[in-house]
Amino acid sequence: MILIRDAQIVDGTGKPPYRADLLLNRDKISAIGSFPRQDADKIINGNDAYLLPGFIDTDTGSDHYLTIFTNRDQKYFLIQGVTTIIGGQCGSSLAPLLYGSLESVRKWSNTDSINVNWHTMSEFLKNLSQSKIGVNFATLTGHSTVKRALTGNSLRNLTRNELEVFKKIIKDSFNQGSFGISVGLSYSHSFKTSFSELKALGNLAKAEEKIFSIHLRNEKEDLVKSVKEVIRLARETEAKIIINHLRPILGFEKEFEEALRLLDKANLDIHFGSYPSDTSIVSIYMFLPEQFRKGKLEGMLKAIRNSDSRRKIRGELNCHSGKEIIIAHAPNQEYLVGKTLKEFAEAQMVDLEEGILRLMEITNMRAALFYKNINIDFAIESLTHKKALVASSSPSLEETARVIAHERILNTFPKFLEIALQTKIMPIEKAVQKITSVPARIFGLKDRGEIKEGMIADLSLYKDGKIINTFVNGKLAVDGGEFNNNFTGEVLNSVL
Repeated sequence: MILIRDAQIVDGTGKPPYRADLLLNRDKISAIGSFPRQDADKIINGNDAYLLPGFIDTDTGSDHYLTIFTNRDQKYFLIQGVTTIIGGQCGSSLAPLLYGSLESVRKWSNTDSINVNWHTMSEFLKNLSQSKIGVNFATLTGHSTVKRALTGNSLRNLTRNELEVFKKIIKDSFNQGSFGISVGLSYSHSFKTSFSELKALGNLAKAEEKIFSIHLRNEKEDLVKSVKEVIRLARETEAKIIINHLRPILGFEKEFEEALRLLDKANLDIHFGSYPSDTSIVSIYMFLPEQFRKGKLEGMLKAIRNSDSRRKIRGELNCHSGKEIIIAHAPNQEYLVGKTLKEFAEAQMVDLEEGILRLMEITNMRAALFYKNINIDFAIESLTHKKALVASSSPSLEETARVIAHERILNTFPKFLEIALQTKIMPIEKAVQKITSVPARIFGLKDRGEIKEGMIADLSLYKDGKIINTFVNGKLAVDGGEFNNNFTGEVLNSVL
């Protein structure tokens, strides 16, 4: 039994803070009130800190980078107060695997690093739950993961028969625990997905009361067109849709403002994820001109090794100064992590354009880069939008070099709360609601997201811009700001 005494409780419902004691018994919140004489196994003094529901990160990549296996503590979520993460984003998930292949996540990770001994969604969730993890983990089903298995990496739409098989596989995954479906329309294998195929998936998501998560086809010059496509999809299917990382890319702020106006006017069940940062995490092949971002990674590597196409690619690359591009992840080439593109190119004694091409070759097109390409003022303002969710769009990576100190990995949620408190862009209770009960409602997490008697005790204690304590399923996972080696997360199942 744990007693948290005299905290400012922000319960996640939108109600203003109130002072109270809170009692945890096993994995539940057992009582809220005033308990001056209550005994407990551990007593924590609130000391004017805010006691909040554990944060729910609706767009994460620890499954894509396979660190849900290799770094099971997931402590870089826990130390920022995140207790539940949602994977399977942008069209790629770790299940179902028709032929046991993790090909759809190769652009993020070295898939040889783990042993795949599952095929179905239920087998995957069971496998993951057999080993302890630090956070609660839920997943969507990746459109590309299933489609690539059906079409053999062919860049085409599904036939009528294939679509029926596809829908059966997706529906089975829903019935086995997936929380919805995701598509990554900007990635090479899904860019040309037809609207009719998307509509079929939207209708299925609506019928099964699941989430439909969408990475837009274009986030720059065709952003408005891409958002209009999502609005049409929501109107015609009535599916519950989340747009992944809707961001104000530098140079395209007008398109971003128009996209938000369209979402306002549409007034449909569409939410979007964003974050208070000026930096994206980008798969290195996304720096290639669009005409060369086709098919498998091997084909892209072949293109940059061909002298004629390499010359064309160099002519279209724009690496700016190279200082704003940092190597975030480089499987089997960890010594590169933390270096800027400028530093890498100088070490290779080449210009920036040649440098990024060599980086593609050295990492076999599997590097991920931090890229400062977001208008931070627009990004922060967008988080006040009634449909905005706060999502890190990042994994909990290995502790290598200086990159791990980046705010996208460590500080998305505390930074958001600090901005809300300091700039008063929204009351603390509304900011907390946006990262707790709202995503819990959207994803159907009925026993999480609020501080209420009988709810699961996923909690965080926040003060002066920092997370002091994090509780996962009633157990103390972060104490005094430090991960305490408690692996108390659960693998969540949408049907249990």
